[in-house]
Amino acid sequence: MSFWTTIWDAIWWFLTIFVFVAYLMALFSIISDLFRDHKLNGWAKAVWMLFLVFLPFVTALVYLIARGRGMGERAQQQAAQAQEAANEYIRSVSGVAATPAAEIAHAKQLLDSGAITAEEFDKLKQSALAKA
Repeated sequence: MSFWTTIWDAIWWFLTIFVFVAYLMALFSIISDLFRDHKLNGWAKAVWMLFLVFLPFVTALVYLIARGRGMGERAQQQAAQAQEAANEYIRSVSGVAATPAAEIAHAKQLLDSGAITAEEFDKLKQSALAKA
């Protein structure tokens, strides 16, 4: 075996493994998106899954082309819901009242203690007033 044959074999294996891992990531994204989409009925989900099993590469490509934009929107929506749930939990356990006046008073205490700058205080004040 020559040196160049060995190098090209190694490059071929790396490329093959890369494509396979990329395909698996796309496949898992597609499957999670199928189950995240509440507008799609069960039969349509079953048909997509059936095609993903028997014609995996073609179906994945068609799914990404046909439903790729909605896939991104659903992922953003889920991330926003998770962020809002985390923020709500933090607010509930922090002990700070949710009224705008209490938020501004708390921000003023942080400003006076030097924990935040005047610009950050103004941002917090504006966001508290926007909630009112």
